[in-house]
Amino acid sequence: MLEKIIGIWMSGGWVMIPLLLLALMIYSLGLQMLLFLRRGNVQLGRESDWLNWVYNPGKASGRVGEIIRYTQENATASKHVRNRFEEVRQSILHNVQRKLIFLNTLVAAAPLMGLLGTVIGMLATFAGLSKSGGAETVDVVAAGISEALITTQTGLFIALPGIFLALLVRRRMHAIEAALARIESISLTKLKLD
Repeated sequence: MLEKIIGIWMSGGWVMIPLLLLALMIYSLGLQMLLFLRRGNVQLGRESDWLNWVYNPGKASGRVGEIIRYTQENATASKHVRNRFEEVRQSILHNVQRKLIFLNTLVAAAPLMGLLGTVIGMLATFAGLSKSGGAETVDVVAAGISEALITTQTGLFIALPGIFLALLVRRRMHAIEAALARIESISLTKLKLD
């Protein structure tokens, strides 16, 4: 079974090796980002807790507690609180935003790499047709078409789950941004600063 899979994979030509490396980069980066956003130090808890913690920062715990205490400490104007929340957003999400751009670039490269394999396979097909030597020509044409189709299919199979992975990362990132905005709003309401 493994030999058959390897045989099919290698029938796509040398372009399959960069496609494999590209797939490994896409999925490892995407999963790393998801794990950071879900289990890393970005756990923000529930909104019902935030309200109590904003009004009593000493009881706040975890990452949200640190954020609430930092943003409220010695705050004398609403712009101070807003600036501190912007610092928090940047410290938490800046690297994720940069990595998301890189992930999207890698995902976009997968179909293009598959297209490169398609062009190479079609060139082999046309070379076989130009020789026109009977059964040998049929074998060369079949191999060229097989190479063209396998690389295109592989590029798409790599890109489609990669798109969904990037969307999951973006969705989680927006949820964190919304949670921080809500905590900021509660804090500004509590502090009644202008």
